[in-house]
Amino acid sequence: MARKRYELNDPDLERLVAQSLGRAQEIHGAAEDEDLVRQILVTAMRLVQDGASARDLKLLNSALKELRHAFRVFAPYAHQRKVAVFGSARTQPGTADWEQAWSFAERIVEAGWMVITGAGSGVMAAAQGGAGREASFGVNIRLPFEQRANEVIEGDHKCINFRYFFTRKVVFVKEAHAIALFPGGFGTHDEAAEALTLIQTGKSEVVPVVFVDAPGGSYWREWHAWMVSHVAERGFLSREDLSLYRITDDVDDAIREILKFYSNYHSSEKVRGRMVLRLRKAPDAEALEVLNEEFADIVDRGGLELAEPQPVADGAGPQLPGVMLDFDRRSWARLRQLIDALNQMVAAASSPPRDASPLEIVPIALTDSAEAEEEA
Repeated sequence: MARKRYELNDPDLERLVAQSLGRAQEIHGAAEDEDLVRQILVTAMRLVQDGASARDLKLLNSALKELRHAFRVFAPYAHQRKVAVFGSARTQPGTADWEQAWSFAERIVEAGWMVITGAGSGVMAAAQGGAGREASFGVNIRLPFEQRANEVIEGDHKCINFRYFFTRKVVFVKEAHAIALFPGGFGTHDEAAEALTLIQTGKSEVVPVVFVDAPGGSYWREWHAWMVSHVAERGFLSREDLSLYRITDDVDDAIREILKFYSNYHSSEKVRGRMVLRLRKAPDAEALEVLNEEFADIVDRGGLELAEPQPVADGAGPQLPGVMLDFDRRSWARLRQLIDALNQMVAAASSPPRDASPLEIVPIALTDSAEAEEEA
C-alpha cells in the first residue's frame, strides 16, 4: 500500500508551498530530495494550524537553525572519516589523561582522520591541540560555566555553538565514524551511554567505540567490571553487547582498534529490505560457509550471500562488493562481531591496509523512522 502523502488539507496552501519550493529551486538549484523539503514546509504550516505555543515554536526554530548550520559546516568534509572524542573538561594539562588525549588525536590525524570534540577545556582541548586546528571540529554547548571554546578551535569556521544538547548530540552521532572516550564526569558517561544505546538499538550505524585509560589506569576497567557484575549479570545487557566497545590504556591499541574496523568493512546500507555490508574484499566460498555457520542466529531467512558491487551513498566512491543478509534488526552487537570477522578475514591474509582515502568515505546517517513520516 502506498504511503499516505504528507500534505495540508488546504489546496491554496499546498499551491503556495509548491510555488515557494519551485522558486527556491529556480534560484539555488534543485534539492536532492524535493519532497523532503516540501514536507518540512508543510510541517511549518501545520504548526500554525495546530496553534503551537510561542515556547514550542522557539524550540523548533532554534533546533532547525542549529542543525541546518551544522550540516552546512560539515558538508565540505562529508567524505573524510572523523572520530568524536569525549572526556572531562576539568582534566588538567600535563596529566596522564591529558597526554593520552593529545597523543591519540595527533596519531589519528596522521592516519588521515579528523577530530570532533565538544570544543571545551580539559580532554577536549588536549585532543584539539593534538589534532591541530585544520583537522578539528568543535561542537560547543552554551553553558553558564565551564564551556567556552578552547583556544585551538575558538573562532574557526568549524567551531559550532549549540543552545541545545539534543541537537549537538544529533551532530555527533551523524558525523562520527568512531568514538573515543577518556575519563570524565556526567557528560562523558552520558555520551558513552548515548552512543552505545544508539548502536545497540540500531538507531545509528555500528562504529568502533574505544575507552582509553591513562597508562596503567583503571577508570574504565573498573567501569567495565561494574557493567559485567551489576548490569550484564542481572540480564540488563546481553554478553554480546559488551563487544560493542573496547577498553585500553594504550593509544596505539586505540588507534589500531579504529583503523582495523575499517580495514575491510566500508559501510552498510539497506537495499530492498536486506542489509548489505560493503567490503573492500568479499569472502570466498569457503569463508562464506564458515560465516553462515557462525552467524546463522542473526539471519531471519536464508543466509549470508555475496552481493553485487554496490555504489556508495551519493555516488561518492567506488562500487564495492559485499555480503547481503536478511538481518533480524535486533542483534546489533552480533552484527558488530560479523564485521570483526570480515575484517579478520583480510587480516589473516595480509597486514591491514592503511585507512581508506577520503573519497571512499560514506557519511554516517541516523536511522530513518517510517512512523515519523506518517500523518499523526
